[in-house]
Amino acid sequence: MSLTMSTRARRPSLRRRLLLFLLVPMLIILTADAVITYVVALSYANRVHDEDLADDARTLATMLQTRSLKGTVSPQARFLLEFDPDGHNYFAIRSPQRGLIAGSRVLPPVAALPKPGQAPRLYDTHIGHTALRAATITIDAPNHGQGVLEITVAQTFQGRRQVARQILLLNISLQVALISVLLLLVWLGVRFGLRVIDPLTQRLRRRDHDLSPIEDDDVPVELLPLTHTIDALFARLRDIMALHERFIADAAHQLRTPLAGLRLQVERALQHADDPRAVQALEHIQQLTGRTARTSVQLLALTRAEARPMQKVPVDLRVLLPELAGQRVPEAIEQEIDFGFETTDERAWVDGDSIALQEALDNLIDNALRYTPRGGTVTLALTTSPDELCLQVDDSGPGVDADILPRLGERFFRAPDNRRSGTGLGLAIVRHIVLKHQGSLRFERSPLGGLGVRISLPRRTEPGAGETHAGRAGARS
Repeated sequence: MSLTMSTRARRPSLRRRLLLFLLVPMLIILTADAVITYVVALSYANRVHDEDLADDARTLATMLQTRSLKGTVSPQARFLLEFDPDGHNYFAIRSPQRGLIAGSRVLPPVAALPKPGQAPRLYDTHIGHTALRAATITIDAPNHGQGVLEITVAQTFQGRRQVARQILLLNISLQVALISVLLLLVWLGVRFGLRVIDPLTQRLRRRDHDLSPIEDDDVPVELLPLTHTIDALFARLRDIMALHERFIADAAHQLRTPLAGLRLQVERALQHADDPRAVQALEHIQQLTGRTARTSVQLLALTRAEARPMQKVPVDLRVLLPELAGQRVPEAIEQEIDFGFETTDERAWVDGDSIALQEALDNLIDNALRYTPRGGTVTLALTTSPDELCLQVDDSGPGVDADILPRLGERFFRAPDNRRSGTGLGLAIVRHIVLKHQGSLRFERSPLGGLGVRISLPRRTEPGAGETHAGRAGARS
């Protein structure tokens, strides 16, 4: 059981392969897009923050040029200069003569100062293990008595990365929504696209034993090599089955003539035999030849049932069954069997091969009469429902054990305790014919005590006035 499940799990799937070929690249593209988006967002955040950092340096320089600096910065101004909701800002005001005038002592000075009037110089620096981005500007401050002032403003990278992450999350949310919609469309496209194979699958499923070439008018171009290969296989199978059927037919025909001659000779010998042992031996030979002749006939019938395509037309079982039963009435009377038939008042139409159905029903009636003892009962009943027809054959014969019932219908199978003459092919013929009519066959214990056979066939509507249908047994109208 586990081996079967693992084999099914490893079975290739066209749908799965198509989805993998489409989904995996999309996931790779989504990942690459996320990385590129983060890099672009971080670059954008760096540019914006660099501009803000340079503006902060210019603003502080303007304040120093318009106000007198007495060596200190008020706590309120220091708080505003160092406040950053996403991290920490630093500033430093230095003079070549006095060194650090105000700000953070740990903020390192720039190696190369820009000249007064030039744009602020932006560069990376660090305090301990904390990386910083800094902007430095120089101004002339003669009114302060300091000559040139070096103003540096620095901030951590936390704010920049926070902005980049926000842009990434916003972009990723949109990308995931778009990719999800795209994946859904791809899945639906693959699912509905593969439905183009369904008509071909349904036609092949309905074929039964039809080995004619496949109609490829609606077959996709990609599947034409497969259908052509199947057609070639069908052609080889047709040849093999024709040889098989011809062999069985020839063998049955070749056996029938000598067996008939042998039976004739046995009958003539019995007329002149005086020795009881010879009479017994001749009667045994007569039984064996009869059984062999019947086997050859039924083997030919089984081969035809398996190989011959069904020529289906509307068949009315309410007409066919009474005529078949009537042909067996003399045999039932001879064996003193109570042979009854129950039918319905409704028309019982099926799409079927009239000859094959007659073969199956005749085998069922023959089987019931053969195994019912003298004075027994055989009942043939036809019932209808809106969707199906049910044919029941019950007899009061010995029946079979419950564990044997599933094997009925196998070729050459006969119940172990069965002493009646038979070939073991009759029920096999019935089974093949019923299955080729999309019906079901069930064996059970009969209410009469013997074997009960239940056949269910799909029911069809009454044919139109111009539609060909089967009427009497053995004839078509």
